[in-house]
Amino acid sequence: MNAGNVFGKKKFLFVSWESLSGDVAWQLKKEGHEVKCYIKAEEDKDVYDGFLEKVDDWKKWVDWADCIFFDDIWFGKEAEELRKRGKLVFGGSVYTDKLEDDREFGQQEMQSVGINTLPRWKFTNFDEAIEFIKKNPDRYVFKPAGRAQNEKELLFVGNEDDGSDVVGIFERSKKAWSNKIKTFQLQKFASGVEVAVGAFFNGKEFIYPININFEHKRMFPGDLGPQTGEMGTLMYFSEPNALFDMTLQRMKPKLAKSGYVGYVDINCIANAKGIYPLEFTCRTGYPHISIAMEGISMPIGELIFRLASGENFDLKTKKGFQVGVVLAVPPFPFDDQKVFAMYKDSTIYFKKPNFDGVHLGDVKTEDGDWKVAGASGYVLVITGSGTTVEEARKQAYSRVQNIFMPNMFYRTDIGTKWYGESDKLQTWGYMY
Repeated sequence: MNAGNVFGKKKFLFVSWESLSGDVAWQLKKEGHEVKCYIKAEEDKDVYDGFLEKVDDWKKWVDWADCIFFDDIWFGKEAEELRKRGKLVFGGSVYTDKLEDDREFGQQEMQSVGINTLPRWKFTNFDEAIEFIKKNPDRYVFKPAGRAQNEKELLFVGNEDDGSDVVGIFERSKKAWSNKIKTFQLQKFASGVEVAVGAFFNGKEFIYPININFEHKRMFPGDLGPQTGEMGTLMYFSEPNALFDMTLQRMKPKLAKSGYVGYVDINCIANAKGIYPLEFTCRTGYPHISIAMEGISMPIGELIFRLASGENFDLKTKKGFQVGVVLAVPPFPFDDQKVFAMYKDSTIYFKKPNFDGVHLGDVKTEDGDWKVAGASGYVLVITGSGTTVEEARKQAYSRVQNIFMPNMFYRTDIGTKWYGESDKLQTWGYMY
């Protein structure tokens, strides 16, 4: 009996707007469970071919499934209806959808439970925002809201103390952006360490240990270039600390009232003055979950099923650190199908047949070969772990060296800021 069958073979149905959760589904399949997945996006129809069984209408398979896994926001209504029917569901509630989708609502909810927040202002018109900055010169962060917030390359941090660079961008881009970005926030800039704290939630309680993670969102080493969503992350599992107690822990009653089941994360800026949450992620994050699986030492199928069942249990994790590195090809993080056409269906070459730490992005298999699929250029996530950050980095990057794709790119500095950043967080009393 393999590890995935200790608590019995289960049937899992994965439901997705686009190709996101295939790596989790693949892991469950390897653990011996039955897995089916639904992907709505037409451009992602070939993703996971050869790895997973896909269905055209997920609702027809609800009764078949022992557990339904929603991997993104905007499934909250369906998730709640299925729970009322007695189905086990991982992910989704109407409340948590709104927490992530509506930045202003998320900030208001944090304030209501006594969490510090940075000053921010909501706009639906670029001219009004330009006038506001001119009357209130300061350094600002521009954050699209609603569905536009998924276009991570649009988010940017101003550098000028009077906001003149943000004004300049708005004046030159407002015509192009007005149809794409209907609402947005200007948030007062705060310097410090960017750190996120997250945990699994079973509908009533957080499951410990928690997760502390440091995302690397920009394309190039040294935090240069466009926002990508994420190019890699350093993380570790921890007992609750001040970061958790001052932020996510205070949201417990509201999460419990909504019945949310899954992973929830708050990204923060921490400095000597305090911890300032920036935004919620109320879903399984990517590549976060792939990197977290590197550090979780219990079967992932068991974790998901027990969470959806509302059980309270200890999450079994490795000691030390996990590092994850995103391997991509052009045009990632941009949408340019003419460019991507040159890479689609190209073979991913493994120098040695070793797939340890290899996690699925937009890939498929044909005739035994792994190939680039989908439309994004987000191809693989490679992970490593170790008792120290350097050990985790060494393992992850040694695994990267086993892979070749034409014009493959990745960040070479995931985790290198740890020593300076952790010293600051310890000094400020946020980690213990």
